[in-house]
Amino acid sequence: MTTIKIGNAVPDFTALATGNKTIKLSDYQGKNLVLYFYPKDNTPGCIKEGQAFRDHYEEFVALNTEILGVSRDSLKSHENFKTKQEFPFDLISDTDEELCQLFDVIKMKNMFGKKVKGIERSTFLIDPEGRLVREWRKVKVKEHVDEVLEAVKSLGKEN
Repeated sequence: MTTIKIGNAVPDFTALATGNKTIKLSDYQGKNLVLYFYPKDNTPGCIKEGQAFRDHYEEFVALNTEILGVSRDSLKSHENFKTKQEFPFDLISDTDEELCQLFDVIKMKNMFGKKVKGIERSTFLIDPEGRLVREWRKVKVKEHVDEVLEAVKSLGKEN
């Protein structure tokens, strides 16, 4: 599977998400889509990042933008995480790493001195025509959501 580049169309993927949904990229045609990849449910950085997207969710919606979180956790784990944190958006369970491979977010990381394969915190902005227009890699949680929101606002000015 090839990875996508900025300016290119994102292949119409299908994925399982919270709420017992099967999500397709084409479901979001006509809207911007923020796809954020995070390492693991219920961990400090992932909680903060999800809460930041949650707290700004209405601003994104007002800008014709939907948000989806993605990790390799199970749907059951995602359901608990979503409920506990009151996320108004769905979480995609990518246990087979198909989306992770498509967006090239699986990297070797150091965990307590051991090399492990895991998700590098990354965010992708897809426009209403399904093209990748921005990406953030090696994301630092603090102020990240503000950067994404500004990028979405600037998209509206370009059209």
